[in-house]
Amino acid sequence: MKVLVTGGAGFIGSCFIRYILSKYSEYKILNLDVLTYAGNLSNLNDVKDNPNYKFVQGDICDKKLVQELVKDADVIVNFAAESHVDRSITGPEIFIDTNIKGTLNLLQAAKEVGIDRYLQVSTDEVYGSLGPQGYFYETTPVAPSSPYSASKASADMLVHAYFETYKLPTLITRCSNNYGPYQYPEKLIPFFVLQLLKGKKVPVYGDGLNVRDWLYVYDHCAAIDVVLHKGKVGQVYNVGGHNEKSNLEITYIILKAMGKDESSIEYVKDRLGHDGRYAICNDKIQSELGWKPSIAFEKGIKLTIDWYLNNKNWIEEIEA
Repeated sequence: MKVLVTGGAGFIGSCFIRYILSKYSEYKILNLDVLTYAGNLSNLNDVKDNPNYKFVQGDICDKKLVQELVKDADVIVNFAAESHVDRSITGPEIFIDTNIKGTLNLLQAAKEVGIDRYLQVSTDEVYGSLGPQGYFYETTPVAPSSPYSASKASADMLVHAYFETYKLPTLITRCSNNYGPYQYPEKLIPFFVLQLLKGKKVPVYGDGLNVRDWLYVYDHCAAIDVVLHKGKVGQVYNVGGHNEKSNLEITYIILKAMGKDESSIEYVKDRLGHDGRYAICNDKIQSELGWKPSIAFEKGIKLTIDWYLNNKNWIEEIEA
């Protein structure tokens, strides 16, 4: 199988490429990435010489390039996205370009070629915010709160429309907060680890009680794999870790692991439109496809923190 992975030099995309190449020796991966600030080819140093892997630097907003690359693909897995909520609040335009227009280019090219499967990697943030009880289901109406989540919800609607209108064999996965190695240090866990390594305080939004469901990145990759191969086209599959933690709980876990105390916390003004709680129901992907998370949070967070502490050269390169 020939797999076009877009955004494969980023955090989740690079882990997915590594996962697929290790599991399927006969698959060929073409990685298309524009290499924004969050894309880093060193994330893939261990597979760059694999004969089944090829990298092309380019933008999914480049319609002509996308059309050429899709011709040689059997399936598309689209990770390419602007994804940081804070950046979307201060500069939403690029989120519209990449997340909506770029997705449209991929869908149109996939339709023209007659791709076998198109998988859109989305986020639970499209559902908006939950109260203290309940879960997000695949049938939960989308109600995005930020320009980022609105752009991802818009892309999801386009994907669904291409299935309904053109019968394009599409799939959508919506995941909870990922954590693990190679995550760009603007996201909470790596950012806090790096702040503490520098002897700085960690900034906690508001009261720190916003709750997220945390999913180890390689569990997410396994879920995408099973949806790509076994999922029913036209469907959405929620992917969560069943690890609900408040931002403050995550902060204390990191502080303890690094020998720090609460004096290293600095409470800052809350983010605009900050969603209170996310939580995903995994019943559909578990019952239909047999996937469930395999890495307990206690193990995953230790692996993650240890990885950053043991890969300071990667950190230095990112910050150069």
